[in-house]
Amino acid sequence: MIELEGVPELVDPVMVAAFEGWNDAGDAASTAVGHLEREWKGEVFAALDAEDYYDFQVNRPQMWLDDGVRKVTWPTTRLSVVRIDDSDGKGRPRDLVLVRGIEPSMRWRSFCNEVLGFAHELGVELVVVMGALLGDTPHTRPVPVTGMTSDPDLARTMNLEESRYEGPTGIVGILQEACTHAGVPAVSLWASVPHYVSQPPNPKATLALLNRLEDLLDLRIPLGELPEDARAWQIGVDQLAAEDTEVAEYVQSLEEARDTAELPEASGEAIAKEFERYLRRRDDGPGTGHATESGESGPPYVREPGGAGTAGGPGGGRSRPARPRAGDDAGAAGRARRGEGDAGDAGAEAADGNADADERQDAADGPEGARGESGTDGTAGEDAAGRTDGPSGSEPESESEPESEGREDGGDGGKG
Repeated sequence: MIELEGVPELVDPVMVAAFEGWNDAGDAASTAVGHLEREWKGEVFAALDAEDYYDFQVNRPQMWLDDGVRKVTWPTTRLSVVRIDDSDGKGRPRDLVLVRGIEPSMRWRSFCNEVLGFAHELGVELVVVMGALLGDTPHTRPVPVTGMTSDPDLARTMNLEESRYEGPTGIVGILQEACTHAGVPAVSLWASVPHYVSQPPNPKATLALLNRLEDLLDLRIPLGELPEDARAWQIGVDQLAAEDTEVAEYVQSLEEARDTAELPEASGEAIAKEFERYLRRRDDGPGTGHATESGESGPPYVREPGGAGTAGGPGGGRSRPARPRAGDDAGAAGRARRGEGDAGDAGAEAADGNADADERQDAADGPEGARGESGTDGTAGEDAAGRTDGPSGSEPESESEPESEGREDGGDGGKG
């Protein structure tokens, strides 16, 4: 391991990590960290010893030439630091510690302890681990990104989901749990990649992760050519899908399932977040413009990831108010008319007995709406007319809409 040398005191440092391998469908997460390194010119200050954690028959070293001199690059995990002079558009500096590497082949606990040692020495306040999984999501829709944590308090304060995953996991899940046990706040961000186009690269998923990281850390990330790459990627997949009828039909079925599960997906919170991101970027120059995961440029909304629906609840449920009932008003009018009939003299009542009886029957039935929602046998109508107190309507009905999630196979195991 290379010792810490020449690393200045950091300002509000956050560690952002991603690892190639099982938890990196389409290389979306590792590419996101690589993008941060390039845009902010990160300087590598440490690397883990490859001999300790990697099987070179699985992850082989690479040979390359440097001015005719043969060199070897060993698979490992490297740490770099970047200084953001204006992290929020208000002149506030902030530092990021970027961790980029390959999922280790062995000794995961020692690996996590070593990464946490760097976090402790550098005064890291939060660890964000990014990953990507394969899911039943159409490439034509915004990429779902879910923020998860094992800390209930952090889940509430940062509007994240509390992890409930059970099953096989990867280094992303292990590192997150190691941070939690060490008392270091940790969050994981997961992008759902279409399983039918899982080969790397996937710039659309990378863009979605960076947008979510912006919202989480309140940063302004220069996107460079990534929005254009995301648009080109989607156009290319559209063309491939159009050439195969079965694929096109399958994509359409995914679109219908997604749209049904997430309507209305333009929640107030999602629109507000997208507008805030637009305001952060409106003074940026060319090349740093924003594009949504759908591939459109400009400031249209990006759906809040994680499957959050409307304000009705995390499952996207909507509350539907009860239908108004006319029975109470009609019943009151009928009772008033009956009272007037009772106040008449006995002679008039005897002379008009038949008319009065008809009037009372009409008042008891009321208008058609007063017979209640059942109204098939008149029982509900009598109840509405004869009631003297109590609520005028039933409890609101609730419609629950299913939540679209990625498949728990392949790259999704690390969600733990």
